[in-house]
Amino acid sequence: MALQAGIVGLPNVGKSTLFNAVSNSAKAQASNYRFCTIEPNVGLVDVPDERLNKLSELVKPNRIVPTQLEIVDIAGLVRGASKGEGLGNKFLGNIREVDAIIHVIRCFEDENILRDEGAINPVSDKEIIDTELQLKDLDSVERKASKAEKLSKTDPKMKVEFEILQRCKAHLDKGKNIRSLDLTKEEKVAIADLCLLTDKSVLYVANVDEASMHTGNKFSAALIEAVKDENAEVIVMCNNIEAQIAEMESAEDRELFMEEYGMKEPALNRLIRTAYKLLNLETYFTAGVQEVRAWTIHNGWKAPQAASVIHTDFEKGFIKAEVISYEDFIKFGSEAVCRENGRLRIEGKEYLVKDGDVMHFRFNV
Repeated sequence: MALQAGIVGLPNVGKSTLFNAVSNSAKAQASNYRFCTIEPNVGLVDVPDERLNKLSELVKPNRIVPTQLEIVDIAGLVRGASKGEGLGNKFLGNIREVDAIIHVIRCFEDENILRDEGAINPVSDKEIIDTELQLKDLDSVERKASKAEKLSKTDPKMKVEFEILQRCKAHLDKGKNIRSLDLTKEEKVAIADLCLLTDKSVLYVANVDEASMHTGNKFSAALIEAVKDENAEVIVMCNNIEAQIAEMESAEDRELFMEEYGMKEPALNRLIRTAYKLLNLETYFTAGVQEVRAWTIHNGWKAPQAASVIHTDFEKGFIKAEVISYEDFIKFGSEAVCRENGRLRIEGKEYLVKDGDVMHFRFNV
């Protein structure tokens, strides 16, 4: 279930540097990461999870299998993309396909790196892309609303849908993103087929200079203030530093480099984990001698649904699930000792799987 997060941004903001850092990091840290190129600008990268490593230390399996996230380096956007300027149509087509957006914004000054829009202004940069996405969404909403309005005169259901579309239009007309409209799950059904660009979850990357990587700067502070009312995350990082870490082949060299810069881990790890959570995803584990493996599920899934990511037959023939919390597994050291101490629970079809559960499923073939 590799879901996609697309990296977007204006020209010369560090977008491709970030994508290359992710891919190089995956190759360099082969023990913790996997990375494979699907297309020239698409790659699968493992989600860093220390829990997987700690379980493996106890179980000592033949192999370790992390869960993954698909990262897409989307073509750069320019003003007027909604009308086809630059690679606008390609950009908007690619971004429509991703599940979440990683929006890289320039928060550093460098006279050697050109900026078409003039002086550094992260809020303006954000608004340029927002405007293009809003205009495209507005076009989609208006088209559907036009059809819904005619049907609403005789169909009560379409009347409700038309009213929701009108709310979306009014929100977009004000220069606001759909994700900030707080539509209910039921209301979102009316726009589900539109795959609206401004309804996607967003992670903003404030790409700062080396001196600001721990503290941020006036540019990143302005960005954080500008998005405080959005349902979005902001990560402050220096893409150039991340690229340098990723290019190092020796784990010892990477550790020494990070120690010199006061880093406990690459900021990329934090970015990937945040993007994963932004998609409302959770992880459960299976732990045995053959493998210790992380499995991706959506928040709120019940045990049979969670079993289906291993194999669809597991959901169809689900009987029960043996569950040990991650904390108990680490505390007692093995499944056997957890069982002896009453920490292994038998759960049924209605059990809501928790992030970090260590599970084994019983099922009929």
